[in-house]
Amino acid sequence: MKRLLIALLASYAPFAAANDVVQWQDNSLTYLYGDDFKVNPEIQQTLTFEHVSGWSVGDLFMFVDFTKYNGEEDFLNGKSAYYGEFSPRFSFSKMLGEPVEMGVVKDVLLATTVEFGEGDVESFLIGAGIDLAIPGFDFFQLNMYRRFPDGRDGDTWQITPAWKVTWPVGDSNIVFDGFIDWVVDSDGSYEKNFHFNPQLKYDLGKQVGMRDSALYVGIEYDYWKNKYGIKSSSGFNTNQNVTSLLVKYHF
Repeated sequence: MKRLLIALLASYAPFAAANDVVQWQDNSLTYLYGDDFKVNPEIQQTLTFEHVSGWSVGDLFMFVDFTKYNGEEDFLNGKSAYYGEFSPRFSFSKMLGEPVEMGVVKDVLLATTVEFGEGDVESFLIGAGIDLAIPGFDFFQLNMYRRFPDGRDGDTWQITPAWKVTWPVGDSNIVFDGFIDWVVDSDGSYEKNFHFNPQLKYDLGKQVGMRDSALYVGIEYDYWKNKYGIKSSSGFNTNQNVTSLLVKYHF
């Protein structure tokens, strides 16, 4: 059943584009270099493709990470690995043709995510999302999911806020954005975990003659308690705390 859901969700993007329902979109490539990762090899270089778009019945966020381990081998995936998420949300305001809002809540959505990649990572998530109008934020989303992993422990609840804040600095901007994945309960061998993953970056493109918001430099912070749902212990530390250098290009 999960593979059918993946196929249905993945097939929607070309269908949407062909029927002119995509209202806007942004694509980017990010290079990250960091040291002191846990569970996997310590030094990692990652190239990330991201896509975000708004369409006539909701919105879509997806990414794929391609990670190299600088010649070391991971215990499962060898010298490199990939991981991605495909996350369409379906807006009740757009589908009903009238605002579904109250106070700071500006929309209510059906939220879904497919997690995919190498190793034991495939899961389907479904739940509810809300868009919030919070002063000072470009956007703030709050999603709550039920997780359904493929053939392993981990039928759990997950809370995922995502946000973006832009601060003018001189002739340019600093952007603070990111997400939290908080799995609030445990299931069998799968331990509850907390993943905080923000980016702080400077719009360098404006200073080198490129268009606004084209080229960013900065850092990404990655804190993950009980990484991958593996309970940390004195013999095997799975609590990750890493700051990576970042270069990001939007196109």
